[in-house]
Amino acid sequence: MPPKKRVPRERAPDASLLEKLGPGLITGAADDDPSGIAAYSQGGARFGYSLLWTLFFTYPLMVGIQVVSARIGRVSGYGLAGNIRRHYPRWVLYGLVFLLVTANTINIGADLSAMADATTLLVGGSQHVYILGFGMFCVVLQVFFSYARYVRVLKWLTLSLFAYVGVVFSVDLPWSDVVSGIFVPSLSINADYLTTVVAIFGTTISPYLFFWQASQECEDLRAVPADKPLRDHPEQAARQLNRIRLDTYVGMGFSNVIAFFIMLTTAATLHTHGVTDIQTSAQAAEALRPIAGRFAFLLFSMGIIGTGLLAVPVLAGSAAFAVAESFRWRRGLNLTPLRGVRFYGIIAAATLVGVGLGFTQLDPIKALFYAAVINGVISAPIMAVMMRMASNPEIMGKFVVTRRLLVLGWMATIVMAAAVAAMFIQMVS
Repeated sequence: MPPKKRVPRERAPDASLLEKLGPGLITGAADDDPSGIAAYSQGGARFGYSLLWTLFFTYPLMVGIQVVSARIGRVSGYGLAGNIRRHYPRWVLYGLVFLLVTANTINIGADLSAMADATTLLVGGSQHVYILGFGMFCVVLQVFFSYARYVRVLKWLTLSLFAYVGVVFSVDLPWSDVVSGIFVPSLSINADYLTTVVAIFGTTISPYLFFWQASQECEDLRAVPADKPLRDHPEQAARQLNRIRLDTYVGMGFSNVIAFFIMLTTAATLHTHGVTDIQTSAQAAEALRPIAGRFAFLLFSMGIIGTGLLAVPVLAGSAAFAVAESFRWRRGLNLTPLRGVRFYGIIAAATLVGVGLGFTQLDPIKALFYAAVINGVISAPIMAVMMRMASNPEIMGKFVVTRRLLVLGWMATIVMAAAVAAMFIQMVS
């Protein structure tokens, strides 16, 4: 296979909306990976409509923290790990990157298993063969595709999320209960409820998304010769910061709307019919067949596969960017395989370890759910470091975050930390 080539290009000032959407859209869509689907499905099946409020509550917090991560990358020209390496003690860098890589690898394994499970339901065959095939496809996508082609593939894969919108239109909904669940939530302090809330928060506001969006802003800088870090070229600030806002608002909105439909679907079908304990992804999809019909079952299963193909490269890629920046290795999806051997090695290793997890007795839905909980637990310290970076003039120059972003970012950090603390208190009490 021929090596990838970087094709210099200019970003047209009158680019279409789709062209302006990039890191934010892909980050938002990747947020609804099989791990997210598991968390939302568990929430809808177990608690019905009473957790719908979480998706409206988290949207502004999600936007705030993702805009902060994108600004750090675009302003400084370094990703999160690169900035932590340059401005913080090594133990902070290695500790956070270790947690990120661990959570991402578990997430990859659970995602691949859920994708294989869904494929087996649809067409039959060997689950292990599908795990290996999906893993290899995701590695090839990142190693041998140019960055421009790779991003186009990911953008098209975001369309798979509309499967969950289609499922909702195949079932009847009690809209009064839906509205009540959004605006008059019935809160609870029991351990199951709090664990589910942390899982939803952990998959909505997730560490790999921070690292990915910041790194993709740096990738865009390398892909477009005319674009430079804003700290050194402030004349580009208005256009780039406006683009980041639009990209992130749309991407996170897309993410939360789809998550809302997933939770709504499982609340209206599984919970309503007494199916409140989902043990496997096969059970989650299969339970829809007699309740909502074959069409809903097909859409739900295909959505798991499509979102997994979108999310696994993002999970592996964010881990690779973090490790490569930590050790000052060459990095970037435009590198040829030979020049980026260590960077691509991390992508391959994380994915192959995930494949290996799929050959164990891994319960996909449980693993996906607890991967979301792990993400929730490690989010707060990473977010705290991000907020300190975003308000540090040594890193951001005159582009330190605005007061509104500062408030949103710290609110997201505090909410995540409080949810995790409440969950642990209930577990030990």
